[in-house]
Amino acid sequence: MSSDILGIMVFGAHPDDCDIKAGGVAIMWAALGHRVKFVSVTNGDAGHQDEGGAALARRRAFEARAAGEVAGIEYITLDNHDGELEPTLDVRKDIIRLIREFDPDLILTHRPNDYHPDHRYTSILVQDSAYMVTVPNVCADVPHMRRNPVIAYLSDGFQKPQPFEPTVAVDVGSVHERKLDMLHCHTSQVYEWLPYNGGYLDDVPQGEAARRAWLRERWGRRSGADRWRDKLCELYGADRGASVQYAEAFEGCEYGSSLTGDNLRDLFPFTS
Repeated sequence: MSSDILGIMVFGAHPDDCDIKAGGVAIMWAALGHRVKFVSVTNGDAGHQDEGGAALARRRAFEARAAGEVAGIEYITLDNHDGELEPTLDVRKDIIRLIREFDPDLILTHRPNDYHPDHRYTSILVQDSAYMVTVPNVCADVPHMRRNPVIAYLSDGFQKPQPFEPTVAVDVGSVHERKLDMLHCHTSQVYEWLPYNGGYLDDVPQGEAARRAWLRERWGRRSGADRWRDKLCELYGADRGASVQYAEAFEGCEYGSSLTGDNLRDLFPFTS
């Protein structure tokens, strides 16, 4: 590690992607005094049934900042159109500069096999930036890094060409309610667009309190813990691992530095 204070970056394709997959660990890192930055690589301007364009992009940037305040982290959105992201050289350079400026020890992002092209291309952009962040003559206006950050993937359920295999699973039960508070900030998504797109918009209640209670019930079923039970028991011991209710998991990426047994507990100190 570069210092006792870790730097953690999470790259999601859209505002709310980071929260869903890594909101719990972000809260836990921040509580320990580590630096955490969420980056949405698109501005989310297509993700709604009634709104769109600049107005929706502004709304989603506001929602992301509010979620970041809940977690005690920095949360930014880049100005690339939702649904139109491509792994171009210009966007890669943007990612390289962001990584260098923040100087992270660990980067989390999507896997490259995913249903959404923005997710796939976000993954490719981060992977393509991995080695380049150490090359002085690439984006020479920003000082290069002397080491490659560790890169790991956010979890997903896709099976082909290969399924997600967790390198680490984290008990996030102690911060589960605050993670839901982060998601609650993304009104345009968790109460509007995702229910509309998923066909359950009529199930969403009106009013802040009723919606927050509904969110607890609906997202409480998506704990993740049973999927990662073996890894939880391996890291926390059989007794605690068996009792975990809410978990987030991550898979080491072959690009960047490796996530190994030697650095895993340094990067994820709450697994000790």
